[in-house]
Amino acid sequence: MSGIHPSAIIEDGAQIGQDCVIGPFCYVGPQVKLGDRVELKTHVVVTGDTTVGGDTVIFNFSVIGEIPQDLKFGGENTRLEIGQRNRIREHVTINTGTEGGGGVTRIGDDCLFMAGVHVAHDVQIGNRVIMVNHAGAAGHCIVEDDVIVGGISGLHQWVRVGRGAIIGALTMVPNDVIPYGQVQAPRGELDGLNLVGLKRRGVSREDISALRAAFKELSGGEGTFQERAHRAGKDTDSEYVQRIVEFVTGQSDRSFLTPRK
Repeated sequence: MSGIHPSAIIEDGAQIGQDCVIGPFCYVGPQVKLGDRVELKTHVVVTGDTTVGGDTVIFNFSVIGEIPQDLKFGGENTRLEIGQRNRIREHVTINTGTEGGGGVTRIGDDCLFMAGVHVAHDVQIGNRVIMVNHAGAAGHCIVEDDVIVGGISGLHQWVRVGRGAIIGALTMVPNDVIPYGQVQAPRGELDGLNLVGLKRRGVSREDISALRAAFKELSGGEGTFQERAHRAGKDTDSEYVQRIVEFVTGQSDRSFLTPRK
């Protein structure tokens, strides 16, 4: 049984899961699919071809599934897919995809988007990602699992942020960030490893030592960045180092989140 406030507008065609709560003055568009136990607090807009996974909570004045802020967008049918157990706080905006960018913006499970966050068209966000107040991800970005993006920080278009990385507050990120990297400063300088995050996830001392050695090679060795990455990978079997090597030397993977059925 769903709890829908009488002032909410639910368009014909919208699919509302079991035990959803839709608060005062919310709007749910005709192509929207809300999973079980989704909660929309108040004055929330969910529109477009948007799927919201179960147990997600969307807070006041957020706008989810509106068309891209891209002048090339011509009204084509594109999508937004949001996973389960996400917390989307006040005034967050998340746009659908564009035809030229793959047609779908996608967010994984167990993420936290704090107040004022913006997620642009065709962005792919993994699981357990935290974007702090007023952070933004521009079009086509990839943000892998367990990333933290600090407050009032921005990811430039097409940037990839590897698994477990952390972006400091007030940082502009114009380039890719290696897995487990720590980036800060106004123009996003790679400043070390996210050691706090690694320790919190129980990464072994041996793997952390291997990551330190790999980072030293990447930041101070001879040759191109890719050549240094290859050398760093030859010196260890650590899966964490190998992820960095694959990230640096491999092709950009925009399919690490598979579409939900």
